[in-house]
Amino acid sequence: MPVEGVWDLSVSTPVGPIGAVVELREENGLLRGVARGAGEEVPLDDVALDGSLLTWRQAVTKPLRLNLAFSVTVAGDTLTGTSRAGRLPASRVTGRRRALPAGGEPRR
Repeated sequence: MPVEGVWDLSVSTPVGPIGAVVELREENGLLRGVARGAGEEVPLDDVALDGSLLTWRQAVTKPLRLNLAFSVTVAGDTLTGTSRAGRLPASRVTGRRRALPAGGEPRR
């Protein structure tokens, strides 16, 4: 899949920018992933790739308990889009895929 790998994200929220790391992988023909940030690791739900549009949902508890819906456009090793929590205004999301080291596995 063209979106597999480890992505460093920045989410511009009303309380300031929040960094996160999203790891995406293909398992049995489906995209799966986890997000790490603010001291927690959460699974990604409903991960889907439609052309260059990547979407997923995730629940977080820090800094607030929120259910987030991401919608980003992937262009090579960068992504841009939005994250939305319910009726709150959308937050801008940017990201960059980490380069693969010589062994082919993403750095952590």
